[in-house]
Order: sequence, then structure tokens, then C-alpha cells
Amino acid sequence: MPYAYRPFPVVPVKTPDRRHKVAIVGAGPVGLALAIDLAQQGVASVVLDDNNVVSVGSRAICWSKRSLEILDRLGIGEKCVEKGVTWKVGRTYHKGQEVWNFDLQPDPGHKMPAFVNLQQYYVEEYLVERCLQLPLIELRWKNRVTGVAQDTQGVTLTVETPEGPYQCHTDWVVACDGARSALRGMLGLDFDGELFEERFLIADIEMKGDFPSERRFWFQPDFHPGQSALLHKQPDDIYRIDLQLGWDADPELERQPERVIPRIEKAVGHADFRLDWVSVYTFQCRRLRNFVHDRVIFAGDSAHVVSPFGARGGNGGLQDVDALGWRLAGVVKGRDPAILRAYDRERCFAADENLLNSSRTTRFMSPADGAEREFRDAVLALAGRASFARPLVNSGRLSRPCTYPLPGADDGLPQGARPGSVAPDAPLPAGWLIELLGDQPLLLALGCAAPEVPDLAQLQLDRTPEIIARYLGPAPHALYLIRPDQIVAARWISADTETISAALTALWSPLS
Repeated sequence: MPYAYRPFPVVPVKTPDRRHKVAIVGAGPVGLALAIDLAQQGVASVVLDDNNVVSVGSRAICWSKRSLEILDRLGIGEKCVEKGVTWKVGRTYHKGQEVWNFDLQPDPGHKMPAFVNLQQYYVEEYLVERCLQLPLIELRWKNRVTGVAQDTQGVTLTVETPEGPYQCHTDWVVACDGARSALRGMLGLDFDGELFEERFLIADIEMKGDFPSERRFWFQPDFHPGQSALLHKQPDDIYRIDLQLGWDADPELERQPERVIPRIEKAVGHADFRLDWVSVYTFQCRRLRNFVHDRVIFAGDSAHVVSPFGARGGNGGLQDVDALGWRLAGVVKGRDPAILRAYDRERCFAADENLLNSSRTTRFMSPADGAEREFRDAVLALAGRASFARPLVNSGRLSRPCTYPLPGADDGLPQGARPGSVAPDAPLPAGWLIELLGDQPLLLALGCAAPEVPDLAQLQLDRTPEIIARYLGPAPHALYLIRPDQIVAARWISADTETISAALTALWSPLS
């Protein structure tokens, strides 16, 4: 059955409007997630969106383990896993022959799977339901921002509604209004980066099929000669098919059912399907030079856009929320606004990493004539018979959380839990480690007692095989300072109260 789009109620705004601490523009996954994150830390926000339904079409579908952990912290992770299609294996083919495969989560002992495929409209639906449970969040549908002005004290937004315009006064604005961000345009900002001369067709189809729950990518398949194709399974018997078209393709023409349906018939081998949603997109790998512009902050696609192969768009946006939420909540509660510079620095670093990986994939999929094409074709020709060439086949390096360049000694503890990385999950006698991290800084004491540090919660755990492998290595014990976004801020094999207190203070520094 097709997804039932249900309009959200539009409630007239009482004017003059009260002043807000935070206004979030855009009620997609990023804006809604940020509102929830702030509310869980005691900060109220108003969310303005020019629509009153969830996004039309599946759009973002591949949610990574890290995104699921973030969504779990916000209250909807388990619901997403229950509804979604779980997968961890990807297979890449060249002309029908499998040339490369990978397992994204070979070791057990994690609450969340490597990836879940779930249509964006479901994720938005669940986030809206969660917002409605939190009285600190006000959702304003059919509220279109048409103007922005800011000074040292705050921001004034001009908002159009079905009942007429009004002005929204707020201390901070977070622009989560997507790749075509109106706020970005109002501030005269533009992206830096690369626009690739390539187009892809996205088609969601409803059909009964026996395709496994895996990511399947083809270079030059018989059903789409000379081009590339991708297949993903989604809930409700929906399948996502991406087909490379070439730069000369006419986007309007290629969206027409009479053009789309014959292509899909060749890809799936029959005509027993229903066309659910179609779009044509152009590859882009671009970002704003800075994400913080005085009192207007950018997150998600309004700050950066990447080519879709690798699932770096929606997942990167949720990681923006993770890095911003606790800092913005701290500022609202009285901390130095300069700490937002650390958000800007970290997420620009992460965006550059995503752009680099996405650009490499795009160049492999759509090589320029000359050396690029000769290299790509040689790799594909070799991959079927030479194992050394298989890892070079680039159909999209799947999204992984960025490791921020935080300072930390090479202390012999496992590299997977070094400062700047996400604290690894591990099973506990009653639940999961990841469930006990987040919202506030935490001192994790493993195999030892921890010194008392004012205003710092503690969690003490015994040595288990997973704790040893992920946190200790050969060390008998260790202390980890975990940020509110579940990032390792600092670690020591042993440390005194003064050392840990200094690290806690640095956590709220613009240089942290």
C-alpha cells in the first residue's frame, strides 16, 4: 500500500509573538532531531516549516549505525530498526560478475545494526510524534520564512502564514531548510565545491520480490549498458533503483513514466510493479565555507551537499545535530557563545571528509576521458580475477562517523576509542553501554575506581571481553571522559582529579 500522507494541523500564531530562545527553520530529519535534542536538555525551541506533511518520496533511506544510535538517544531508534530493513552486506558487480563485497559489521556486540533502510517519511513521522511528546517544542506548519535580520542581541525572522505575516524574534536561528536553503540565500551565502556533470534517475517501485536485504551495485550491467545501477530494499515491498543517465539526459523527460517504466522493467526483469516515486538528481559535492554566521547556524543539507552514493547526506546531517545540540543548549544556559566555533570547526572537518569520499566515488563512477577512465576501466577489468584490484572498485564508501582531530597522547589504548571518535558500544549485563552515554559529560571508569570530580557523573564498569577489546587493549584499566554527544573527549590509563577537571573545563572551550 502507498504511504498515507496525513497533513499536520496548522495552528494560527498569536501575535505579537513571544521571544524565543531558539528558532529552527525546516522540519526535516535534521531540524526535528535538533528540536528533540535541545528539549531533552531543557531548552525550548520553535520549529518553522513551509509545508505541513512529511517529505514526499523516500528520499534518504540508508541510516547508519551511528545515526541509529543518535535517533535512539532521541527516543525513536528502536522504532526505526523495527520498521526498517536491516542490512550489513554490500555487493558490487561488473557486467553481471560479482567483483567485490563487504560486511559493515562483522563483529557482534552492538545494540544497533550497521545499516537500516527506512524511507525518510517514516523517520520524519516518528520524529514528529516524539516532538509532540515534549512540551518544550512548538511545531509551526505552513510558516514560511521570507526575511531574516540579526544584530548582537538576536534574530528577527519575517514569516508568512495562511493568516498573514508576522515577525518571530529569537536569540538563535538554526537553518535546517535543505539543499535549496532560503535562509542561505537571504544571507547572500553560497556553496564552495564541485558540481559534477552527471545525472541519475531515482525510482521507488512497489513489487513483490525475493531480492536479499543487501546493497547491490552494478557497473555496466546488461540491463543498463555502459552505465551504473544501484538496488536497495525498503519496507512495504518498496525497492529503490538508481540508474545513471549521463549529463546529456533531459531531467524533465527522464521523469516521465513512459521513459522510466521500460528502464525499470529491464532492471527487475518483469513489469509487475507499481511506480511509487521518481526523481532526477545532479551530483554535487559542496559546502558553506563556515556553518556559523553570527546568530544563524547552518546544519544538514543547508550547510553541505554530497553525492548520494555512500549515504552521507542524511547521516551527516544527524551528526551535525549531535555536535551542535549540547553546545547550543550550553550557550542558551549561559555559556560563552564562542563554543559554537568548535561546532563549526568539527563539522566543516567532517563535511570535507564526506566531500572527499563522495568526490572519489563520483569520479570512479563517471570518470573523465583520459587517465581517469583508463584507470577505472582497468580496475573493473582486473577485479573479476585479481584480488588486489577489488578494494579499488569504488561504488560508494559507506557513511562512517568522523573522528575529530582532538589532542590525545598515543597511550597504547585501542585506536577505535581514541579522542575524537564515537565511544564504542558494548553489551552490559542489563542493556548496552551506548544507552548510558549522552546529554551530559560522563567519566567512564573501566576496571578501576575514579577520582571524584565536581559536576561530573561517573560510570564504573568491570573488565569484560568487549570492554578489553574496545577500550583497554593491554592496559589493566583506563578512564574515559565522554562528551554529551558520545564522543571521547580525553582518556587516561590513570589520572587525578585536577587533570580530569582541566579536561572537563576544556570541553566547553572554543578550542575543544
